[in-house]
Amino acid sequence: MEMFHSDHFELLGVSGKYDSTEGFHFEDHGKEEKRNCLITNDDESEASKGIASFCTGALGLNQVHGNTAEKEVIFSKLHQEQQLKELTGFACFNDPYFGMETPPFQSREEEITKLADDVAFANSELNDAKKERPYAGSLQILNNYRRRFRKLNVEKMDLPSYQGFTLITGHKLSTDAILKLAAQNFIQSSSKGTTESFVLSHPYASSFGGLCVEDTKDVKLVQYLLASAELVAKKQFECAGKLLLRCDKLSSDQGNTIERLVYYFSGALHERIDRETGTVTPEGLGKMQSLDILDMMSGLTSAKIAMQKSVPFGQVSQFAGTQGVLDHVADATKIHIVDLEIRTGMHYTILMQALATRSQNPIEYLKVTAIGTKSKAKIEETGRQLASFAQALKLKFSINIIMVADIMDLNENLFEINADEAVAVWVEYYFMFMIRRQVMLESLMNVVKAINPLVMIVTEVEGNHNSPVFVTRFTEALFFYGAFFDSLEDCLKHDPKNRMLVESVYLSQAIRNIVATEGEERTIRQVAVNVWKAFFARFGMVQVELSMSSMYQANLVLKNFECGSSCTLNKDGKGLIIGWKGTPIHSLSAWKFGCDSKNEDLDFDLLNLSSSS
Repeated sequence: MEMFHSDHFELLGVSGKYDSTEGFHFEDHGKEEKRNCLITNDDESEASKGIASFCTGALGLNQVHGNTAEKEVIFSKLHQEQQLKELTGFACFNDPYFGMETPPFQSREEEITKLADDVAFANSELNDAKKERPYAGSLQILNNYRRRFRKLNVEKMDLPSYQGFTLITGHKLSTDAILKLAAQNFIQSSSKGTTESFVLSHPYASSFGGLCVEDTKDVKLVQYLLASAELVAKKQFECAGKLLLRCDKLSSDQGNTIERLVYYFSGALHERIDRETGTVTPEGLGKMQSLDILDMMSGLTSAKIAMQKSVPFGQVSQFAGTQGVLDHVADATKIHIVDLEIRTGMHYTILMQALATRSQNPIEYLKVTAIGTKSKAKIEETGRQLASFAQALKLKFSINIIMVADIMDLNENLFEINADEAVAVWVEYYFMFMIRRQVMLESLMNVVKAINPLVMIVTEVEGNHNSPVFVTRFTEALFFYGAFFDSLEDCLKHDPKNRMLVESVYLSQAIRNIVATEGEERTIRQVAVNVWKAFFARFGMVQVELSMSSMYQANLVLKNFECGSSCTLNKDGKGLIIGWKGTPIHSLSAWKFGCDSKNEDLDFDLLNLSSSS
């Protein structure tokens, strides 16, 4: 396979170029491998530069001015400057062992958690035999989450630690450490029957003397929140409300990471109480209640631009995913991508760059079919800007839009697919919104099966937010969004305005939906990749391994982010898990039809299935 190059061009004021080389070289037990890669350069001295110009230019988006934020996508400069200018060369990362598979969790934190469970159980056994054992959720609140500790890295710190936590006076604990410490202390307190008052009564209580004042306050704040969630689950709404009032006093949407996290989770618990007690009906929850979260994700705002430029998750999955497409269409000259939710189409700028520079099997055309159920105008605008970008690269490009009132109306006859086209399907944060309507999802999968693509690239949230058990779902969401808030704190530390917009407009709505709603209203039902694997198998789809080139793309992108070292890349079977300091955030996987669907008739209740089931 061959590398790609392009002539010079400028995109939104950021210059650079792609360099064609003879191959993508790296050492692999003495063997040399050549790949058709997005990022190539044999000059080792370029390794420190990586793909900075392309990441910050083509995907980073220039700073938004005035009222153009929502209208000018990444291609606007192409309307002003048609000639191509110089792009910095892509560098090859020369260490093939960059840590795609990380060592298991090795701290004694699991031992502490187990001891807390054992102590809690012993205390309950000493109670009067006729007395009801403490609510199971309090004793098992970390059980599901703890299983995932073994797969994750310990946060890398240079500071001394004790029993897995950094406990040096004057040094703050990480967000994740505070959540774990609070949860374990909550187990201890709950096993003693205390839900209204908490002290640091961990089995290793003497070790917490080094906690700073802010950490102590944050640990107690999270304990109040966990206790509130348990009381809500037990429908003890009056007691829960009292604890939530403490949370309200100690938290703020403008506070530190823990305070902001608790602020939004506390608000979601308030809403759940109001719903269950009938104090406020769903119809009376105001304008935000009617917002379509999927629709919110489709537009371009200053907050999203800031996220794309400063938080690595999106670019990592887009570069690695695009390489996954290229690996499967390397010999094709006519390429057709079916996109289930095109949004701003940023990933196509990467794909077009790669295709436009091929010398072997030069591309004849790239065709995109975008599926939509609403807002055709947004898709058309994205199509116009993609067409402009393709024209600047002298790449033949066309986009076809299929609008259906309901995804159930979609069928293979609506697609204009030629027999000589290499077809791939791109799915980015879409399937999760369809879990609540499994019949609709199954119908869509049957259409994909009829199209029979060479590959289907799927990016999804790697979460476990679909459990029918409220306490389990709440706890998983708390740890997940704790890591997400922590990533925003680090990556957008110089842009608090957009960080606050992301949290208050996007993340808060997801938290509300996961915590406060049930049934059809609960549209956010993220599940881990192992659940998708079981579901896709019903349609004859098997997971295919992401190439080493895709992994290189992911790793190289991280080098262009100030906070890239905190973003963890783990190989999970054949796919990629993108995390933050060890906590899984997103998954990237590739699939194809490779076996008979023998399990189609089995009862598969995706609606109530979670990764811990």
